[in-house]
Amino acid sequence: MRIAIYAFDGITMFHLSVPQMVFDEVSRQGLAPWETLVFSDDAGPIRTAEGYEIGGLNGPQAAAKADIVVVPSWHDDGRPATAGLRRLLTREHDHGATVVGLCLGTFPLAEAGLLTGRRVVTHWHAFDLLAELHPSLSVDEAVLYIDDGDVITSAGTASGLDACLHIVRTHLGASAANRIARSLVIAPHRDGGQAQYIQRPLPDGADDDPIADVLVWALNRLDEPLPVHRLAAAGHMSSRAFVRAFRRSTGTTPAAWVRSRRLDEARRLLETTDHPIDRIAADCGFGSATTFRQNFAEAFRTTPSDYRRRFDASA
Repeated sequence: MRIAIYAFDGITMFHLSVPQMVFDEVSRQGLAPWETLVFSDDAGPIRTAEGYEIGGLNGPQAAAKADIVVVPSWHDDGRPATAGLRRLLTREHDHGATVVGLCLGTFPLAEAGLLTGRRVVTHWHAFDLLAELHPSLSVDEAVLYIDDGDVITSAGTASGLDACLHIVRTHLGASAANRIARSLVIAPHRDGGQAQYIQRPLPDGADDDPIADVLVWALNRLDEPLPVHRLAAAGHMSSRAFVRAFRRSTGTTPAAWVRSRRLDEARRLLETTDHPIDRIAADCGFGSATTFRQNFAEAFRTTPSDYRRRFDASA
């Protein structure tokens, strides 16, 4: 297996090291003769985001006939990929290589036209930017990585480890992936997705926005029923006018917003208290613990109990 990893000026050392660390460990463990190489646009040295210079890199021709081509990250501003990189990604993909975009590495793949019509993921900070630059893409906010066969994308930062372990598991089996994970002291498979890590603050509203006052009013009553007609009454509006104004102000529906705020409060309570699940369900306005668990699992791809074990800050 020949794996080519793209390096560029401004890449962080962590992002560049992730695929090398996982795939080189395959050879170090004697599991398979995998070969990794790092290439840049012109074989010249690059300077990392931390200010270190890395030399001894291969030129783009070294990626020819690679089985896997990895773009381990990209610039935060989502700038267009160079024509040379786009051609390389397209050419190697056409020749049968699997192309992988880790974290913001999704952006060059999109620029190369390799993600058209596909479901993709990237770092949650860049969801809006990716959707703005490539509106035809279907961005999944709740997964750590997506394997679409010939193209793989991953969520932010450490999710690259999950995607690379998945590649090992796909080619060499679960036993090999588990062995690599033990060696690197990381989880061989993580449940849930990056939706667990996304912060969802209140949208900024104009001072004269009547919806802003309703949002604050509702946040203080999450343990109570909050149907549309009650929210509309709090804003001194008809239900129909309120729904229209609410969507203009928040970009979503009242029901979806209330559900998200209930789940946000539930996460806070799971992280900072030892309240039982039944009490958290009641305090956050869910009709029952069962309904709470169903909504939580749908939103965050994990259970409230597992979430608490992972993020417990009450100590």
